[in-house]
Amino acid sequence: MRISTRIGVAVAILVLLGGLAALGWWYQQKQVAPGQTASELAVGVTSPDDRGPGSLREALFVVASAPSKAVISIRVRKIAVETPLPPLVNPHGVRIIAQAPGAEIDAQALGNAPLFDVAASNHSLEGLVLRNCAGPAILVRTTHFHLRASTLDSCDVGVDIAENAGDVLLERNHFSNDRIGVRLAASIRNTVVVGNDFLNDKEAGLWAVRGEADGGPAVNVRENHFSGGRSGVVAGNIALALERNDFAGAEESAIHVLGAGAAVRGNHVTGGAAMGIVAENARQAILEGNELEHLAAYGIMVRNSVDTVVRGNRIHNCGYGIAFVLGDPRRPSTALENTIIEPQFNGIDVVGDSPILKRNQVLQPHAYALHVTDFQPPGGQKVLSRPFLEGNNFRSDGTLVASGEVRSPARQP
Repeated sequence: MRISTRIGVAVAILVLLGGLAALGWWYQQKQVAPGQTASELAVGVTSPDDRGPGSLREALFVVASAPSKAVISIRVRKIAVETPLPPLVNPHGVRIIAQAPGAEIDAQALGNAPLFDVAASNHSLEGLVLRNCAGPAILVRTTHFHLRASTLDSCDVGVDIAENAGDVLLERNHFSNDRIGVRLAASIRNTVVVGNDFLNDKEAGLWAVRGEADGGPAVNVRENHFSGGRSGVVAGNIALALERNDFAGAEESAIHVLGAGAAVRGNHVTGGAAMGIVAENARQAILEGNELEHLAAYGIMVRNSVDTVVRGNRIHNCGYGIAFVLGDPRRPSTALENTIIEPQFNGIDVVGDSPILKRNQVLQPHAYALHVTDFQPPGGQKVLSRPFLEGNNFRSDGTLVASGEVRSPARQP
C-alpha cells in the first residue's frame, strides 16, 4: 500500500474514532435521568474538577439559560468546589440528582459563601452529600424548593431559609455535626420539615428565631429525630407546629421556646443531662401531649412566661416534673391534666409565680409533690407565689393534699 493511501486510512480512522467519542459524550449528556421527561434538558456532571467540561459549574451555567426545566445528573463520586458556584436562576426549575451513590460535594475550600444559592423557584436536590461548608450548604431565597434524601455534614448551616421563601419541603435528610441543621428567618408559608435526622448539631438541629412575632403561618415540623447537640429545636417568635418528633440526649434542652407562636404536641423526649421543654419569656405557647422520660433535670420548665398552657403531658423518671418560675399573676399560665410519675425530687415547683394547676397527678415523688416558694431577689422586693389549685391528685406520703390551699411543709416562707 502506498504511503499516501496509508496516511489517508489513518486519518479516516482517527476521524471515525473522534466521531464515536463525541457521540458517546453526547449520549452520556442526554441520557435520561430517573423521573426525567422528554421535554427537560438533561446535563451530566462527569468531572470531579471545580471547573471545565463536565464539571458541576459548567452544568449550572448550561441550565441557567435553558428554555425549559432541566435535570443535572451527578455521575461522579466526589466533587471539590473551590470557588462560589453560580446561583440557580432557571425560572423553569432545575433538579439536581445524584446518580452516583453517595455523590459528595466538598466545600472546604469555598469560604463563607453558600454552596448552593437557590435564587429561582421550582428547584430540588436529591441524594447529595454536602460537606464542610463554612457558610450555608444551601441558601433558599425563593419559593417551591425541595430537598430530599440528602446528607448535610459539618457545615455552619445546613439549609438557610430566607424570609421571602415559601413552599419549602425538607424530607428524609440527614443533618450531622452542623452548627445549625436548618435555620428559618421567619414563619415561612407552606413549609414542612418531615422525617429528617439531626445528629450532634452543635447549636441546634432547627433554629427558628426572630426579634418580633411576624404573625405568619406555622411551619410544620413533624416526625423528625433529634439526637445530641446543645438543643434540638430553638423557636422564638416564629410560628412552629412541632409534632411527633423524637429527641434524645440534648445537652441543655430538647426544645426551647421563646416569644410567641409555638405549639409543641405529641413529642417524645428522653435522656439528657438537662431539661426537656423550656418555655422562656413565652407568650401563649401550647405544650400538649408530650412524653418526657429519664431527664436529669426538669421535664418542663415555664419561666417568665404568660398565658402558656401545659396540658396532658406525661413525665416519668425525671429529676423534677414541672416548674413555674416568675410568671405574671395577671396572665397566669396553666397546667392541666398532666401526669408526673416518680420524680427523683419534686413533682411541681412554683417559684415566684401564680399558675393555675388543675387535675394534675403527681405519683410517688421522692420529695414534695408540690413545692411552692416565694422569690426573694438580692436587695429587691419579694415575689409571692399564689398558685390556684383545683382537683389535683398529689400522692406524697401525706405531705400535701391539694384542696385550694397549700399546706406546710410544701409552702415555704
